Amino acid sequence: MAEGSPGGPACSGVADRQEPVPSSGGCNFPEYELPELSTRAFHVGSFGELWRGRLRGADDLSLEEPRPPGGRGGADWAREDAAVARDLGCSLEAAAELRAVCGLDKLKCLEEGEDPEIIPEDVDLVTLGVRKKLMEHREETITIDRVCRQETFAYEMESRAIGKRPENPADLVEPGELILSLNILYPVIFHKDLYKSAFFYFEGTFYNDKRYPECRDLSRTIIEWSEAHDRGYGKFQAANMEDFTFNDLHIKLGFPYLYCHQGDCEHVVVITDIRLVHHDDCLDRTLYPLLTKKHWLWTRKCFVCKMYTARWVTNNDSFAPEDPCFFCDVCFRMLHYDSEGNKLGEFLAYPYVDPGTFN
Repeated sequence: MAEGSPGGPACSGVADRQEPVPSSGGCNFPEYELPELSTRAFHVGSFGELWRGRLRGADDLSLEEPRPPGGRGGADWAREDAAVARDLGCSLEAAAELRAVCGLDKLKCLEEGEDPEIIPEDVDLVTLGVRKKLMEHREETITIDRVCRQETFAYEMESRAIGKRPENPADLVEPGELILSLNILYPVIFHKDLYKSAFFYFEGTFYNDKRYPECRDLSRTIIEWSEAHDRGYGKFQAANMEDFTFNDLHIKLGFPYLYCHQGDCEHVVVITDIRLVHHDDCLDRTLYPLLTKKHWLWTRKCFVCKMYTARWVTNNDSFAPEDPCFFCDVCFRMLHYDSEGNKLGEFLAYPYVDPGTFN
């Protein structure tokens, strides 16, 4: 299975092609999702086989770059028109007309000296008109370039591996592979990576990371709790994470699942998309899971432990090397008060609300 990076990112993973496994089914697990926001559970491997079966020609699954229009002949155009007619359910004449009107050779290039960032006033395209209004609104409301830098950073992450091919041919993604896109949310408290134990929770099964001898089964306490006093949750299952890939799972798109590590550090995981790989995707299997976007996190850590979010800020602090200085609640009390709760030294302290609360 593929684990994404923390920080509310979006990432993509390649689902290995294996034989489907049957669903556990029949369990009375609580569901908290909105039906209109998530799909019904489906088997990832069967989904891939279904779409690969519907695509008839080898060209439909090919990961090779398309040939340039200049090198095509009548037979090439005929095959392309036939494919368009089949996909759109139209006649060959209509497909040929679409190619003549909407082909690449009909794209209009900018005149010399024209700025591609400036949208003309008399634009007829609705989408360009909407974008022009949004850009004008942004110029009126943005006072700092944080949003612009965030968008640039996200685009760089998303585009750095487009069409990338591996140096070793054995690492090339096979045609017809599935790509899953995931959103992984930040936890409230940040943890240092001290323990190897972890699990994913999907559709009634805890997939525990047992790759190392020191790994513990973090799901055991939850399963025992659910079975005590007949809580009505049905029987949860446990399995080893390393024995499964995403291709073996039954999942729902848009449903909040769970990744837990470090004992109690929980990340909500939402699978947002699943599709067949395209030649413009990253084709180097070793780079997956591929981080494509990362949340712009604005938070202040404690100056002492550098681990927890600040809850107090001090001024004129005789114990602090900086003014102002930020502390989590535990470090603040340990440094500024004795065991009886008496104030030590001179300082002014104020409760601090971290901007990350509003991310």
